[in-house]
Amino acid sequence: MLCVSPGKIQGQTHKIPRATARAGRSLVEVALAAGISPETLRKIEAGRLPAPAFGTVVCLSQALDIPLSDLADVWRADMPIRQAS
Repeated sequence: MLCVSPGKIQGQTHKIPRATARAGRSLVEVALAAGISPETLRKIEAGRLPAPAFGTVVCLSQALDIPLSDLADVWRADMPIRQAS
C-alpha cells in the first residue's frame, strides 16, 4: 500500500489499543504498510508524537483498515468544548 506522503491518528493515536489496531501484525509490518518508520509508529503509539502529519494518519488508517472517520471521532472526543466568544 502506497501513500503519497507518509502521521494525529487523531493526535490521540496512543489511545487506540495497539494489539487491536494492529490486528496481530507486528509494529514493523504496520509501519512498512503505512510507509513510515517503525520508530515513528513507536512514538505515535507511546504518545511521544502527539500530532503526526495528516498524511501519516491517512496512511495508518489505510494500513490498519480503520476508517479515517473513526479516528476523527476518537480525536474529537478528546477535544475540549469551546464556547463562542
